[in-house]
Amino acid sequence: MLLFIGAVGTVYGLAGLGVFRWGLRRWLRRGAEPARRQVIFHRAVYGLAGFGLLCIAYGFWIEPYWVQITRTRITSPKLPKGSRPIRIVHLSDLHCDPTARLEERLPDLIAAEKPDVIVFSGDAINSREGLPVFKACMTRLAAIAPTYVVRGNWDAWFWRSIDLFDGTGVREVNGTAEKIDVGGTPMWVAGVAVESEAKAPAAFAQVPAGEFTLFLHHYPYPDVIPEKDRARVDLFCAGHIHGGQIALPRYGALVTLSKYGKEYEAGLYRSGSMWLYVSRGLGMEGGRAPRVRFCSRPEIAVIDVAPE
Repeated sequence: MLLFIGAVGTVYGLAGLGVFRWGLRRWLRRGAEPARRQVIFHRAVYGLAGFGLLCIAYGFWIEPYWVQITRTRITSPKLPKGSRPIRIVHLSDLHCDPTARLEERLPDLIAAEKPDVIVFSGDAINSREGLPVFKACMTRLAAIAPTYVVRGNWDAWFWRSIDLFDGTGVREVNGTAEKIDVGGTPMWVAGVAVESEAKAPAAFAQVPAGEFTLFLHHYPYPDVIPEKDRARVDLFCAGHIHGGQIALPRYGALVTLSKYGKEYEAGLYRSGSMWLYVSRGLGMEGGRAPRVRFCSRPEIAVIDVAPE
């Protein structure tokens, strides 16, 4: 990150210096014309600076609105042979602001995928004024398929006193587990909120052994699940990282704010016998952080779970 910031600072510093010197020569109407090598160098610097401005414009006004539907297929021995796959739509990190970005389009995009279950792994709003936008979206999602949610770090730190999900029809899991029947196949959704990790054993106590289990938590930390229960979890859905929100091609996230660094950055991972899917999320960090995405498009993750 420091190298990237240093490189950007150097380019714009050189570009600014070049413009200043050019303006000074014009004003004083004197000074030797720069050598050809200097002209080529300055043109390269100005070109990089211009490209950087285009990238900034793209990050502010294009990518945050350019949602990507990713498709992943995994298998499980807990699904009966011959049964149809279970389709899960995983969403995360809406971070709703007072003005909607993707929230009004999401339900139609998700309905077209015909999910059996929808899960949201936390971070609902950036401000109280974003709550109506969030609730309207969740209400429409709950009408499409059973929808389960957990609270993320923003929800736990700033909105603990607000009932984020009241009246939406979604089901919050926090130290609890709920059973769904998908075409005759039992499936369990368990989860814990941020700062409620101690409730995880209570959630797993409700799940019969041998049945497919999806676990929801905002942080992509496998050690959130008690060691004795990890083999019982088939799919762990998490978010928080935003895919870095600002990333570089081939390198990925510049910052993850994760205790695991870049280890669980975005996408599908294997941890023991458990699959872990880390969503890039849909919104952007709140507070004074710029509402920008670069090389980390908002994501609707479609996960099909098929018999092994």
